[in-house]
Amino acid sequence: MISPGLYKSFIQQSAAELGFQYCGFAAAKPLDDDALRLEQWLNKGMHGNMSYMEKHFDLRINPTKLVPGAKSVITLMMNYFPNVSQNPEAPKISKYAYGKDYHEIIRHKLKTLLHSIKQEIGDINGRGFVDSAPVLERSWAVKSGLGWVGKNGNLIHKNAGSFFFIATLITDLQIEPDPPFAKDYCGTCTACIDHCPTDAILPDKIIDGSRCIAYFTIELKEALIPEKWKGKFDDWMFGCDTCQDVCPWNRFSKPHQELSLTPLPEILNFKQGDWEALTEEAFCQIFKDSPLKRSQFKGIRRNLNFIRT
Repeated sequence: MISPGLYKSFIQQSAAELGFQYCGFAAAKPLDDDALRLEQWLNKGMHGNMSYMEKHFDLRINPTKLVPGAKSVITLMMNYFPNVSQNPEAPKISKYAYGKDYHEIIRHKLKTLLHSIKQEIGDINGRGFVDSAPVLERSWAVKSGLGWVGKNGNLIHKNAGSFFFIATLITDLQIEPDPPFAKDYCGTCTACIDHCPTDAILPDKIIDGSRCIAYFTIELKEALIPEKWKGKFDDWMFGCDTCQDVCPWNRFSKPHQELSLTPLPEILNFKQGDWEALTEEAFCQIFKDSPLKRSQFKGIRRNLNFIRT
């Protein structure tokens, strides 16, 4: 067993060994300010057809509702910036989807981290979350001192940019919190706002999710994308990285070293014709462990037809 004074350094070291580049700590308290912003955002309908955003509101803003007796929120960041690019003749895919589905990769790492903590510290209670659970991970990242939320809604680390997956581990272990990140280094820059193909980025760091290309190409389950958006997708077939690609802070992005995120050869090498000739059987086989399976074959076909016809 290790002493309470070493809890933080042990968890940070364990997280680093698992492939997380950054690890921060915050006290598990209700996110009152975020609750108000989230409520206003939902009331304006900016979540589009993402009805799941309306559910479990109390869980999103209060960590003790997710883990009874919670005292600390641990935020972890994993780099996914690739060292290679797609074939320039291919429809675009968001960089986070180049390799295997990060949900499974990070869930496994969180379970391993929690197991290590229990072995060294004791029988503590905790739950790990990554993206798909009702957790405001970017808010916790700011409170943990890891960065600020940029005008494009992404968490930005001053030394490494924004191409990171964010995971959260809520626990009843008492850990000294880190100072929250108090500054905003976006300044007067409006690159993400100016370059957003569908004008989804509004003033005051408000993102209209119902206008985002990622929403249309991943979240929207309708058979057709509204015609009024024709010609505005800038060739994005799955997700969109435009606001990150133009962000000056991403000049500090460095290629990840995570083998489990190695890009699929098809993602890198497929051309337009390869995607058009792809059968459903081949799609299910090639992308069975890929984030692309979220859109399913019919969604990928819909998106491809929309951007190329």
